Amino acid sequence: MQKVGIKLKKKLLLFMIIFEGLLMFLAFRVFYIQAFDAEFLQEKAYEQHTRDRLITPNRGSILDRNMVGLAVTESVCSVSVIRAQRKDPEYVAKTLAEMLDLDYEAVLTKVKRRVALERIKTKVDKELADEIRQMNIPGVVVDEDVKRLYPYDSLAAQVIGFVGKDNQGIIGLESKYDKYLKGESGKILTHTDASGIELINGGIVRVPPTEGYSLVTTLDMVVQRYTEQTIKKVVDMRDAKRGLVIVMNPQNGEIYAMANYPGFDLNAPFEINDPELAAAWEGLTSEEQLDHLNRMWRNFGINDTYEPGSTFKIVTSSAGLEEGVITPESMFYCKGGVEVGKRYIKCWRSPRAHGSQNFVEGMQNSCNPVFMETAARLGAETFYEYMDKFGFDEKTGVDLPGEAVGIMHKLEKVGPVELATMSFGQSFQITPLQLLRAVSASINGGYLITPHVGTRIIDGEGLVIEEFTYERGASVISEETSATMRSILESVVEAGTGNRTYIPGYRVGGKTATSEKLPRRMGRYISSFLTFSPAENPQVLALVLIDEPVGAYYGGQVAGPVMKELLENILPYLGVNPIYSEKELEMKGVGTVSVPELTGLEVKTVKPMLKTLNLEAETVGSGNTVVEQFPPAGEEVNQGTKVILYTDIQ
Repeated sequence: MQKVGIKLKKKLLLFMIIFEGLLMFLAFRVFYIQAFDAEFLQEKAYEQHTRDRLITPNRGSILDRNMVGLAVTESVCSVSVIRAQRKDPEYVAKTLAEMLDLDYEAVLTKVKRRVALERIKTKVDKELADEIRQMNIPGVVVDEDVKRLYPYDSLAAQVIGFVGKDNQGIIGLESKYDKYLKGESGKILTHTDASGIELINGGIVRVPPTEGYSLVTTLDMVVQRYTEQTIKKVVDMRDAKRGLVIVMNPQNGEIYAMANYPGFDLNAPFEINDPELAAAWEGLTSEEQLDHLNRMWRNFGINDTYEPGSTFKIVTSSAGLEEGVITPESMFYCKGGVEVGKRYIKCWRSPRAHGSQNFVEGMQNSCNPVFMETAARLGAETFYEYMDKFGFDEKTGVDLPGEAVGIMHKLEKVGPVELATMSFGQSFQITPLQLLRAVSASINGGYLITPHVGTRIIDGEGLVIEEFTYERGASVISEETSATMRSILESVVEAGTGNRTYIPGYRVGGKTATSEKLPRRMGRYISSFLTFSPAENPQVLALVLIDEPVGAYYGGQVAGPVMKELLENILPYLGVNPIYSEKELEMKGVGTVSVPELTGLEVKTVKPMLKTLNLEAETVGSGNTVVEQFPPAGEEVNQGTKVILYTDIQ
């Protein structure tokens, strides 16, 4: 017998070692899979033999302070095609295109797309979706979906915001509180074979979605509608570029209304509100289109800065009184302007002069030299300390996205001219909400507040999930100084530039402003009026801004009557009751009246009825019968208030 060679033995030994090594590796691999990867691989196998379709959760509502829905969710459906199950692409595309009112070629492209599941259309009405479901077209599936609705269309559009196709908040409260509102998606699981075809007896598993929570806000639908009616009327009448009204509680920062005009329809947020721009829309680049949309969606109250003009004199006055460099009795002399450095700065009344006046009269006259002298006595460093104290170097903290912050000179670059112009609200920029926050401190006893909209998060049963708290801020001025400011600003309405806002029965304080826009060109002004009531204990603080009015542009002329109309409507509603003097009670049209129930009545009957109550009427729509009214029946309003009669379903 031939002996095996040593070389062959070595080869056999090496082969056995390799073979045993492979066996050991395979044994270890089997053990590892069983011990560590079993659950993972079972899940992968389950995924290969199941198909899941997401169920969009109900998004939580956005509610006003009285639990009125400003943004709500409606149940609808989505229609999709599963590629592995569809049999006749042309028939599927033709049927769906006809029933869903879509372009056939576009639907056919989607149907033939090489993806597991293709959405054909979302937000489909349930009745139509049920018709499609009952046709049992192979590969066509109908799933639950939701549609975001805004019952009041453009009401508070820039504040509420809207959602995208994925149900995610885009701007405003919808974006800020998205994590609470959005909820969690559910699933529909179906068993399939390896090729993706649904098994006849495979069964369906439904994992329900988790509904989103709802947001309760400080907004008041009634006050918001009043503000939007008011600002629309004056912007249209004055052919202005845009307008803004903010109504807030100066004691705690609750925002009752924030109205931008022009607005946009929250149910169609990508439709341009400018007819000329809409006509040229297709010729614009995508970048230009996005820029115009962003402008339309901007919230003037927090996203943009402007020179506040004479309303800022409230801050200069507060600082001067607190530091003791002036008193209400301090005397000043206006000769039409002041020489500051090498520059002559005019009073708004120039070439006429106000002459000799005390500080209160200077505020009533809105005399620029009075405030230039006050700022000079304070000095730039102290003046800037108060700018910081009043919060102009920081955001207000409002719970709305995209807030801007003031733009000011650096202290080291502030000379006599810069200090003089800043004293009456020029050469720096702030947001309207920054101004309201600062003025709140001037009239509420001296402390800063945090303007806000959100108050609490609730579940579907109304149980509070989270409550938002806004602590009182730092003290800026003393209660004594604040009381003095309230008295001085009340005199501005009684006897000064704000006299167009006088309302019988109400103690109102305020300040007008006329700001020249940058770059300074003739005719480019912002007319504004800031008021509060009742003057002795302010519960309502409001700011009206009219951007680039045509013709008259002084704040008292343009914004004064607007503010008067607004306050006449909202003060009774907010529970600020009038206290009439004997003289006022003798005046015609003075007093409040309860709005009667008008829905269901013919317009020709309603108008004489309102006239006897000393109420005005405005008809909206082409019908003959009132289907909705505003203010609602039972509302206590001032005589002379306009009642809106809607004759078509809104």
